[in-house]
Amino acid sequence: MLKIPGYEDGPLVEGSAYLDDPLFWPVHLGTCLREEDAQRAAFGADWDAAMELYRGLSAEREWPVFSVPLRSGHIINVVYRNIEGDRGVDYLVYHPSWTAMEILAVDDGHFMGPGMAWPELLSAARQTTTEGVDLVDARLLLLFPTLGDARLPDNAVVALTAALATLTLIEEPAEVARMLLEHQGQWEPANWRPADGIWINDGGHSYRNPSNSFALSEGRLLEISNSLNGETRQPHPASD
Repeated sequence: MLKIPGYEDGPLVEGSAYLDDPLFWPVHLGTCLREEDAQRAAFGADWDAAMELYRGLSAEREWPVFSVPLRSGHIINVVYRNIEGDRGVDYLVYHPSWTAMEILAVDDGHFMGPGMAWPELLSAARQTTTEGVDLVDARLLLLFPTLGDARLPDNAVVALTAALATLTLIEEPAEVARMLLEHQGQWEPANWRPADGIWINDGGHSYRNPSNSFALSEGRLLEISNSLNGETRQPHPASD
């Protein structure tokens, strides 16, 4: 049984078996496919099979977990929190030196985010390791729901299209990629900027906006910025 600080009561299970199912990806990206046209393009004739897969993913008896290790030693855990009446997907950051997880984003009816800018998403996806989810395309799609970036580069659709073409059976991956980037997460796309070495945003629901009363501490914000952008420096003891 997997153990994650703060999730001791959840029946956590390794979710890697889902990654080989082409239908997992549109299901996982479902909250970013809010319009009928987007859902039709992503699921096509596989809607019933996708809903059956979703029922397995969201069953209370098991909470699938996907681990995305970073070069810094930090780990992003994607947890399907299958509590009746409070289901959602939590994106958590952890380092072995910490006493608790930090929430990066929450994908549910009471969403919190964004958790990443596009350059950070791409950087985290490309930090492949020998443990956890190790394929670049899989890491990109798995973490995509944390995205909220108002200034996307022109080539963002290329990377996302390639990932969808590789891992799914979507007939028009470029079309679905454009739709995903147009809507991104459940929040409004945020504006990101550096401030004293920390990447922050102006999102009203984001833990990475220091103006929010619930924002992460300055130490944590710095650590998370560094780890997502590929820095390997060790965590500072005072960052708790």
